[in-house]
Amino acid sequence: MKHFVFKTLSSFHLNVAKALDRILMYIYKDQFASCGKGVYFYPTKSSLFYKTITVGDNVCIGPGAMFLASHSSIKISDKVMFGPNVSIIAGNHSSHIIGRLMADYELSDKLPSDDLPVVVEEDVWVGTGAYILKGVTISRGAIIAAGSVVTRDVPPYAIVGGVPAKIIKYRWSVDEIMDHEELAYPHFKRYSKETLLNRELKK
Repeated sequence: MKHFVFKTLSSFHLNVAKALDRILMYIYKDQFASCGKGVYFYPTKSSLFYKTITVGDNVCIGPGAMFLASHSSIKISDKVMFGPNVSIIAGNHSSHIIGRLMADYELSDKLPSDDLPVVVEEDVWVGTGAYILKGVTISRGAIIAAGSVVTRDVPPYAIVGGVPAKIIKYRWSVDEIMDHEELAYPHFKRYSKETLLNRELKK
């Protein structure tokens, strides 16, 4: 009997939490710098610096997200999927002044390089527990493996993983990517073959 009551109460609390998240999601959408349609996130389970985050259409931000950009910006394009507990940190604490303790730094002491935007292009999948650091652009079609720490730009359609994240492989060959893009994107948005071949040189 006790087990049944506990299970019932747990289910009730879970349903209440889900309902609260859905209600707050619609309220907090207006807090983003801009927010497209079909965006899902978990306000009660995440820490988002809304006013500096731009979100496209059909984006899913998993629970436990921490997207921080107090003095820069985070731009998320269409159809991006974030797993649970993903962090995007678009800023850094300064540490360059001789004779001053880091805890005593003022905002005015920051260098331009301390706060750089993060850009996540469309059709990107970011795995559970990944960290994306300042100044990074994740190009279209890329996959970020769970637990990765991304410190540099990710080329189109690359699969990256590790600490720091490195290219594991590409999803398809250049010709296959061009076939995919022809089916998925209008001509003015497609990558050129030259761009994709140059990408290969960054391995």
